[in-house]
Amino acid sequence: MKKILVLLVVILSACALQTKHRGYVLPEDLESKIATIKTTEQLQEKIGDPQTRTIYGDEVWVYYSADENMRGPLKKTYDNKTVLLVWVRGNNVVKTRVLHDEDLQDVKLAKGETAIPAAIELNAIEELVANIGRFSPAGLGQ
Repeated sequence: MKKILVLLVVILSACALQTKHRGYVLPEDLESKIATIKTTEQLQEKIGDPQTRTIYGDEVWVYYSADENMRGPLKKTYDNKTVLLVWVRGNNVVKTRVLHDEDLQDVKLAKGETAIPAAIELNAIEELVANIGRFSPAGLGQ
């Protein structure tokens, strides 16, 4: 009976919900906090440095936050996703936008592979023969 009880405890503990926070820990009242921000210094002071900045077009700073839920062998799920987009011109904050779960679309990955232009595709035998003579014997220090 004790062995069964221990086994049940182990099995049930594997199914326990564990939540990890990913990205920034954004404040609950995010909209009201960013409404008062006018400069990039204020933004970095209240929120921090952005995770990424755009390199083409308008300069946009991106902040991302999500909760990763893990429950035993089941697939990971993400909720409470929040994206803060901040349009910046020089040292001034021009526009802000907050996106939540319902505003974000689920991205579906396409099946297959993207062809690489001018790629050389070799089979296993060609790969093996192509590597002959590329490596020096061990211990020669080359």
